[in-house]
Amino acid sequence: MEIKEKRIEEMRVAYTPYRGSYDKIPELMGEVVDWLMNKGLQMTGMIYGTYYNSPEDVPEEDLQYEIGASFDGDAQQEGRVGVKELPEHTVLAAMHKGPYTEVGPVIHAIVKYAVKNGYDIVGPITEVYLNSPMEVPESELLTEVRLPVIKI
Repeated sequence: MEIKEKRIEEMRVAYTPYRGSYDKIPELMGEVVDWLMNKGLQMTGMIYGTYYNSPEDVPEEDLQYEIGASFDGDAQQEGRVGVKELPEHTVLAAMHKGPYTEVGPVIHAIVKYAVKNGYDIVGPITEVYLNSPMEVPESELLTEVRLPVIKI
């Protein structure tokens, strides 16, 4: 697995925060995408999940995460869908190919790499979904795993 340091450009996202089971992720993705489409906003290609804790550390009902999508245009928070600017930042990133449920080893490898190579971890894990289970078999799913860092 190749782990790379890369710069992520500033972007505007629509997102829905959630607390509970990961089973809700497809529904939340649909909610955000529908919201953007109903507003006539142009999606810019990033569908993501940011995970603030881990099923290794907390019970399923205490999992905290947000699901979102990047877009161009102007919009304000409405209902459960928020809007924010993600600032430009540096991440360590690696690709995972296969089912979403098997991404754990990639996350662990990036964290280990960060610690070993003098990085401070400055934010939660984000998974960027590069294709869809509606378009490809689970074995072909591509997920870029990103960990925000600064070099010490």
